[in-house]
Amino acid sequence: MRRTRMNLRASGPTRSVGEVEDHSDIVAQLVESGALPRFGVVEVAGHLAFREVAAVRAGGFPRLFFQLVPEPKVAKNRCHVDLLVGPEQADGERDRLLALGAVMVATNSDRGPVTHTMQDPQGNAFCVR
Repeated sequence: MRRTRMNLRASGPTRSVGEVEDHSDIVAQLVESGALPRFGVVEVAGHLAFREVAAVRAGGFPRLFFQLVPEPKVAKNRCHVDLLVGPEQADGERDRLLALGAVMVATNSDRGPVTHTMQDPQGNAFCVR
């Protein structure tokens, strides 16, 4: 997997803030084999990409993984953030975020590594793994 430098615009001038994971080789293989329908793919900066997922890593910060979900959000956020810090740092990051005002919702490991589901002070859900 390659990483592609992307210029992302927040508020203010455009600046390079991180690297978007480049899955174009995998995407092309999946489309070619018929395992991924063509409508599940978009082209971004000349690279094939999954339509409903993206991952970004900036500097030494944790990887941000974005995924569209089919069900509608009935309250606050429609974007669910997973902070992937690794199993050896997940508990420490959870504790740091709790000290900053996050609220613990649940801890589970039903889909792999231990995942701490939390909410920020505004009630937006996110996970730490």
